[in-house]
Amino acid sequence: MEIWYCEGSPAASLAQQLAGQYALRELPKPDSQRPSKVHAEVTSQGESEPNPGLETDGLAALGASHAARAVCLADLERDDLEALRKLAREQPGVRLVGVVADGQGDNKGHNDGLADPDIFVCVPQDASRALVEKLIAAAFANIELAERERAAREELARTEREMDELNRIGVALSATRDVNALLEMILVKSRAITGADAGSLYLVEETPEGDRQLRFKLTQNDSRQFPFTEFTMPISEGSMAGYVALHGEVIQVGDAYTLLAESDAPEPYQFNPKYDQESGYRTRSMLTLPMKNGKGEVLGVLQLINCKSDPEARLTSLEAVEHEVQAFPERAVRLALSLASQAAVAYENSRLYQDIETLFEGFVQAAVTAIEQRDPTTSGHSQRVSTMTVGLAETVDRVDRGAYAHISFSREQMKEIRYAALLHDFGKVGVREEVLTKAKKLYPAQLAMVQTRFDYIRKELEAGYARQKLLSLLEHGHEKALAEIERLDQEYKRRLAEMDDYFQFILQVNEPTLLPTGQFDRLLDIARRKYRDPRGVEHNLLTPEEVRFLSIPQGSLDPDERHQIESHVVHSFNFLMQIPWTKEIRGIPMIARAHHEKLDGSGYPYKLKSDEIPLQAKIMTICDMFDALSASDRPYKKAVPVERALDILAMSVRQNELDLALFQLFLDAKIHQLTLTRL
Repeated sequence: MEIWYCEGSPAASLAQQLAGQYALRELPKPDSQRPSKVHAEVTSQGESEPNPGLETDGLAALGASHAARAVCLADLERDDLEALRKLAREQPGVRLVGVVADGQGDNKGHNDGLADPDIFVCVPQDASRALVEKLIAAAFANIELAERERAAREELARTEREMDELNRIGVALSATRDVNALLEMILVKSRAITGADAGSLYLVEETPEGDRQLRFKLTQNDSRQFPFTEFTMPISEGSMAGYVALHGEVIQVGDAYTLLAESDAPEPYQFNPKYDQESGYRTRSMLTLPMKNGKGEVLGVLQLINCKSDPEARLTSLEAVEHEVQAFPERAVRLALSLASQAAVAYENSRLYQDIETLFEGFVQAAVTAIEQRDPTTSGHSQRVSTMTVGLAETVDRVDRGAYAHISFSREQMKEIRYAALLHDFGKVGVREEVLTKAKKLYPAQLAMVQTRFDYIRKELEAGYARQKLLSLLEHGHEKALAEIERLDQEYKRRLAEMDDYFQFILQVNEPTLLPTGQFDRLLDIARRKYRDPRGVEHNLLTPEEVRFLSIPQGSLDPDERHQIESHVVHSFNFLMQIPWTKEIRGIPMIARAHHEKLDGSGYPYKLKSDEIPLQAKIMTICDMFDALSASDRPYKKAVPVERALDILAMSVRQNELDLALFQLFLDAKIHQLTLTRL
């Protein structure tokens, strides 16, 4: 602590009284016009030390060069108060004490009538030593109090900055759902907030046998780049990371090389210098701390290396390490622990989110499998439609001109499109299986019944003609009987051929193809033919229901069955509406329900018009139609060639059923080739 006074000032006499208690410094007059000279500084021992001559602008430099606390005694009438006030304002460690003429003070150090914000207190020129000592002590006490207040404010401001930074980091960690990106961010932020040059991150894993192990998951280094490969290691006290994972304690080391295996360190863990030896890096200070969740369980370990005094420094040499690296301070430890706790919670949440996504992905795949098991003939359809729909959506997202240049899909929207495409036919689980898999106009059991009926008629014809032959032999002579038998044989063959022709015609019209003109009349004619059952009851060859099914003009489904098939869209929508989707993908039911709608309102089941159909559904409709036309796994229809399928889609575009711009993108990007390998 020093007491300053100006050269030739009456305040010098007051300062000299305190020579034994404080260091004294004589200041040159700022307005002095004489040549500069070397002044003397009087120490507490009364000895003089050289003092550099300071002119008008030297006071600020003097204050800046002396960090110690100082009280400046200034004569309010003779000294340059403007320069001294400026010095007191600019230097928080300096207090200005005004010296007034005798009689102007009250011998208590008051300065009533001489109020000046830059002057701490005023003292009379004839003040007693005790009063001067008291006022000087008060001035120094005020400096100390101000310094403590300033330090407290700086600490508070720094703490607020650190808390703000931790909050920002916490928000960033919470917003990151990708586990790998989250781990990268955890290590980056941990190093940034502690000034670490390098760092590593370990995750605690459980083996299939139920044992725990550490996975060396990530490493970062500002000064050295080197190849990195993940590996696992047992959790044991032999390594710092293992010790922290085992006990959940913080390890803070000033110099890692004190923990070498051959050292006499009492700690059970050791430092492995292998990386330093292989890379040329030099590890010095280390901070290893646990990532604990809310239950206190250790989910991972953060290891921070080489705390730098200058965050921008690069430790490329041993000299740089010696100059820049310091031990991790307690403040850094507290910040890192706080961040590690946030990181553990964020990692746990991210892993839980990933587990939920994996679980839901499994559910979706199981749902698709269930659909395909109900209808094996369409196996792979949902996956193919999903692949093409996502491919076309990505094309729309990339296009920079045309009707959809302004459209872009987020990652979540792409997921929404994919799930909607995978689940668009899930409602088929609500359709009767016999209708869902119906390949011919008659159900297999119905056709078997018709075949059995014709087999019975053949046998009955054979038996009837055999009886007639026997009667002819019994009633007529040999010659006449032979002639009758020959006639009966011819008639039997004709009737048998007729039955075979009828049955072959039934098999022909049973195919799900277009029923030619005129065939319906022949079908009715066959149906009206009679036969008698074993009890003698007469029946038509075909029942009314069989005639109704065989009369289907095209395809294998009658109107009621087609309605049942089309109802799968409603079933899909109702099923998907029961799932509590997250807001990012809650549009899945609305997309899936519109995949059979047409722009002109001719689609089903809701007859939606273009402006009522989601863009994602318009994309899916094109892909769904293409796969339905070109797929080779439908027993009730033959697959058409790719070019023919594209021509049919083009015709639908011309009829205002499909979107022209989307179909053109489908063609330009060759979306149909994404799944051609399965055709």
